[in-house]
Amino acid sequence: MSFAAGLGTEAVAIRGILFDKDGTLLDFHASWMPAYRTAADAVSRAVGRPGLADQLLAIGGYDHETGRCKPGMALASGTNRDIARLWAKECGLDDAMQLLTQLEEIFAGDVPARAVPVGDLASLFTRLTMRGLRLGIATMDSEALAEATVSVLGIDAYFSFICGYDSGFGVKPDPGMVSAFCNRLCLQPAEVLVVGDTLHDLHMGRAAGAGLVVGVLSGAGTRDLFESHCDHILDDVLALESLIPSQ
Repeated sequence: MSFAAGLGTEAVAIRGILFDKDGTLLDFHASWMPAYRTAADAVSRAVGRPGLADQLLAIGGYDHETGRCKPGMALASGTNRDIARLWAKECGLDDAMQLLTQLEEIFAGDVPARAVPVGDLASLFTRLTMRGLRLGIATMDSEALAEATVSVLGIDAYFSFICGYDSGFGVKPDPGMVSAFCNRLCLQPAEVLVVGDTLHDLHMGRAAGAGLVVGVLSGAGTRDLFESHCDHILDDVLALESLIPSQ
């Protein structure tokens, strides 16, 4: 386990954990890049510019040299709607919402089937729930796709709350998703640990007054990027238990 302390967080009684999904629970690049490639190819063909696919990925933040997505850009931390708007503008399309429908159909078919967890999540969640912790997911993906993905992975029963960018609670880095999690489970923000792989996740936790905010290095973020924005930095969520004292 590797972590670096950030802001002071002594004696925080944690009762709930709100996880980001992609890059936090899932290997982001393994789970999403095939779907992004499929979508970029389909969109470029539809507009009669088959050579445009690489450019669509690049403006979304994909670095073709490293094979990674850049932190803070649409593919790594935006919503499906953000991607649709960006690609529609590049393609000269007036109707980004029609493109959004096309993208979400592709993602719904590709992502759950290709989802790669960062490790043995079922064992982790079993131990956490046995300690009385309530678990939730807050993602910039759609709620339906998040639910489908955790169902395919067989971990849906562990979650008392799942929301996406389209659930009506706002989007990251605003605090609405954390507030909704707290309201649903009768928790105070100070009793919640928020964990994610982007600054949007960390800033959401801070804005909501979460008791602990944790960055993980299993997605697009880096240690240098996260320093001063969270309480701890972990290699991945499998090290999370060490941050929560027995209660």
